[in-house]
Amino acid sequence: MIVRLAGERDFGGFLRLAAGAEQWFGAMVDEPGFHEAVREHIRGGVALVAVSGGSVVGGLLFGGEASVFRVHWLVVAEDARGQGVGRALMAEAERRFVRGRGAGCVEVVTFGVDHPGAVASGARVFYERLGFSPAEAAPAGPEGGSRQVFRRVVGEPGE
Repeated sequence: MIVRLAGERDFGGFLRLAAGAEQWFGAMVDEPGFHEAVREHIRGGVALVAVSGGSVVGGLLFGGEASVFRVHWLVVAEDARGQGVGRALMAEAERRFVRGRGAGCVEVVTFGVDHPGAVASGARVFYERLGFSPAEAAPAGPEGGSRQVFRRVVGEPGE
């Protein structure tokens, strides 16, 4: 598996990943707003893909600025979960977009504790294993399910 910056050629891979996660995140594949968000992240150089055997098996859209960075979207193909794909994407995002920018935090909005996807997707446990801590509630997702901010402190003052 390799993790690299995404290019326009990876757009279809993002749509395939989205199709496998719509039950948790709501409609994305046919949503022009999602298409534009993916393309905007690709153009901005803040989209990563994990590729194995010539296929996109994970994707990450990143953002934010020094002191508060955000994982906008992270999905790993169902058949690739538990193989380190998400961890590799997060490590590469931190290396490329966070390190050397001083103290701050990385935030991600994931499923609330009562959301069915919280257990089925493994998202909450995944972020906790990476050192994220549950924080405040976030607005409900498009499908109506609860959401929660997870946060992890990064960097050192004066870095």
